[in-house]
Amino acid sequence: MNAPRRLPDAQATPVRPVKLAHVVLRVSELERSRAWYLKVLEARPAFENAMVCFLTYDEEHHRIGLIARPELGAAGDAHTGLEHIAFTYASLGELMATYRRLHAQDIQPYWSINHGPTISLYYKDPDGHRLELQYDVFERAEELEAFFAGAAYAENFMGIVFDPEEMIARFEAGEPLSGITARRALREGESPWTMFVP
Repeated sequence: MNAPRRLPDAQATPVRPVKLAHVVLRVSELERSRAWYLKVLEARPAFENAMVCFLTYDEEHHRIGLIARPELGAAGDAHTGLEHIAFTYASLGELMATYRRLHAQDIQPYWSINHGPTISLYYKDPDGHRLELQYDVFERAEELEAFFAGAAYAENFMGIVFDPEEMIARFEAGEPLSGITARRALREGESPWTMFVP
């Protein structure tokens, strides 16, 4: 039997991110931007395919994300620019407590997704700028590198959408974190882009 746990009381005691994690940019020519950031930051690709390139220069899984946007989504998204800013929380409990605090203030995520390396909640500010609040699933760089190198990430670089309320219930029931954060495979008829919310 799993021991139940409680989310931190984010109403009583402020829960703050532990770091600014990464910046993701929409780019018009992925190869050109990739070469520029590799050169300027002395970075290396952590993962890349024909549509995305995640670059790192330290222990973080990516500091700069480059996305060549397919012809999807709102017309306003069809230009280059800032995709989103990401903030990392120290624990899954702190991330979900922050979700609960914001939910109580009628601030809802527009996208909740298990990317694999992160459990992520995406919000839009009053001007429409995107903010990612995330929890890092892997504690060690070797675990992350193995995940990036595996077939599951190559097949689905986007992730799997999840219900935050369901995740909180599993967390509070004491389910092991490894089970809560495990990312399921794509089902028949699903693709990475069916998980995308612009």
